[in-house]
Amino acid sequence: MQRDAGLDHKNRARHLEDCLNPVPEPKPPSRGKRRRLLSALLVLSAVALGILFSVLLVWSTISKERTERLQTARYAEVVSALRDINRAALNAETGQRGYFITLDRRYRASYEFGRDLYPRAIERLKTLSRSSEDARIERLVAEVEDAGDAKIEELAQTVELIEAGEIVAAQQRILSNEGRLYMERLNDALTRLEAVERGLQSNASQQAFRSERQVLPLLVVTLVLMAAGLGFGIVLAMRASRAEALAGRAQELEEARDRADLLARELNHRVKNLFAVILAIVRMSGRGQPEAAPVVDNIAARIHALLEAHNVTQGPDGGAGEGEARMAVLVDKVLAPYRSEGNKAEIGGDEVSLTAKQATPVGLVLHELATNAVKYGAWSGERDSADKGHITIDWKRSEGGIVLCWTETGASIAVPDGREGFGSMLMRSAARQLDGEIERRFEPGRMVVEMHIPERD
Repeated sequence: MQRDAGLDHKNRARHLEDCLNPVPEPKPPSRGKRRRLLSALLVLSAVALGILFSVLLVWSTISKERTERLQTARYAEVVSALRDINRAALNAETGQRGYFITLDRRYRASYEFGRDLYPRAIERLKTLSRSSEDARIERLVAEVEDAGDAKIEELAQTVELIEAGEIVAAQQRILSNEGRLYMERLNDALTRLEAVERGLQSNASQQAFRSERQVLPLLVVTLVLMAAGLGFGIVLAMRASRAEALAGRAQELEEARDRADLLARELNHRVKNLFAVILAIVRMSGRGQPEAAPVVDNIAARIHALLEAHNVTQGPDGGAGEGEARMAVLVDKVLAPYRSEGNKAEIGGDEVSLTAKQATPVGLVLHELATNAVKYGAWSGERDSADKGHITIDWKRSEGGIVLCWTETGASIAVPDGREGFGSMLMRSAARQLDGEIERRFEPGRMVVEMHIPERD
């Protein structure tokens, strides 16, 4: 009985403890969390769409480049066959005329050379014409063959008359202008056929050139979408952190920070994977096509430059040791995809290093400034034009931190209309993340952006 009483007492105590410390039920996601999740999905969808468009454009460029090279090679072969047909007719006619005038059989060698060359050349031309889908080619090849056959037949009949000793009949046939009319028909058909082939080759070259010009802008758009996705994720993480801080619950705030870090790492991982997928698809698209190798290598180099700029903003590749990035390396690699012979910039400053947490927002600010410079600022003009401006980036140590100065000079610099875009909001958010300040001022033909970065902890 005493044992049963003891057990009953333990059961009541356990029940009382369960009542005082109930197991919390999982809370459904709040409306704000659902909204942030939906926004993140929309950003990732935009990035995926940009990647799809990039792959399609790269494939189209490679295909058009291959078509242009094949058309150029075919044009050279066709022109060679046309030249052989014309040479065969001229040699045969020259030999016929010389044999008629001198009755020297040595002139028959020239005639026989042209007679033997003609069927090989016309057969080569017919073989090349089968690879073309243009109906004009088949019609003009038939005209060339008809005129050439008639000319060679006329020359053969005249030579047979000379061989038979019928010199008067041969003379009358030559003076009938029949051979001259056949030769004019042949030359006219050869000229028109060459003009059509030249037009097809020129059209293929223009299509390949237009396609190549579209590749780089689309890749830049893809980078902007990826950077926007990463920046949006950081904004979402910052909002979640502030919301948890207002709640006043230290444990929940710590969990929110962990989630924000996890989100940032996941976004960073996904962006790197997307870059790797683009690079792999570009290289696979050109595999087995040596003629497309220059285009593939050029595109792959640009994608690799964008990947390097992303890596350095994450800290480990910054060249200053584990978890740090040198300011010079960060600036150089972020600007690498935009710099060229026409987009000039001067970079220099004190030897300073940033932590991984500092490098990411600073890299985002530099990226937004470079993008705005290409779209609206010093780098927005045409190459070597009068509107092309110049950019200077310098930094120095100051009391309490680092001062980063971005200066643009040029006639093409546009003054904003007062509305704040997403890029400006992102730069201000990045500055607040560092507990710093950012100031932008416009002067005639000049824009200056100063960013104050406090000393790291």
